[in-house]
Amino acid sequence: MKYTHLIVMLLFVTGLVSSCKQHQEARRPISQASGSFMKKSVARNKKLVATEEDQIQAVIKSTPTMEYIASSKGYWYAYETKNLTDTLTPKKGDIAYFDYEIKDLNGAVIYTQEELKPQAYRVDKEDIMMGLRNGIKLLHKTEKAIFLFPSHMGFGYHGDNKKIGVNQPLMCTVTLRDFKPEPSYKKTAPTSSTEAIAPETTETIVKKVKKETAPKPQLPAKKTVTTAKDTLK
Repeated sequence: MKYTHLIVMLLFVTGLVSSCKQHQEARRPISQASGSFMKKSVARNKKLVATEEDQIQAVIKSTPTMEYIASSKGYWYAYETKNLTDTLTPKKGDIAYFDYEIKDLNGAVIYTQEELKPQAYRVDKEDIMMGLRNGIKLLHKTEKAIFLFPSHMGFGYHGDNKKIGVNQPLMCTVTLRDFKPEPSYKKTAPTSSTEAIAPETTETIVKKVKKETAPKPQLPAKKTVTTAKDTLK
């Protein structure tokens, strides 16, 4: 009986170890599939970036009179109007006053300057298009420049849910009218009743989606208290 009991115990332990090994082996394809998915995703992104850069280079070649500069952030820009006397550019916390319009790489207007309205932007403290966030800091007062942004510097994989499509490179013409330190900034009421139709950035869209899909807290059910008076009734 003792030997039988030992054999049963050994078989049980052996089966348990075997089962654990099978479970571990069963997980391997999942890990491999995950790694394969990541490699494919990286390859797709590289292909997308290369395709968009080719499109931007085609625009640059088609306008030889414009001297485009390659930025360290992965976009290109050229000056239409230069200010050769000023040396200062907007820095974090300044209020930048600028106008801009957005086109596709073929030059078709997506948002006009009138639609977007004059902008008053707190540098690096407000949510705007990633490319503009960096590009504004390159300009001196009164300068006007054309920026060619690949989609990852624009509105990325999501677009703006309005006119800008998914993974769409953009051409932005920007005029920096002025900039001032934040303490001297006084916001005035808009002179027009028409609101600017500013495109939403990817960060803003993601925040909205999270807010809309977040579970709402449930209020605890009200407890009914039975008093002695109620019992007598």
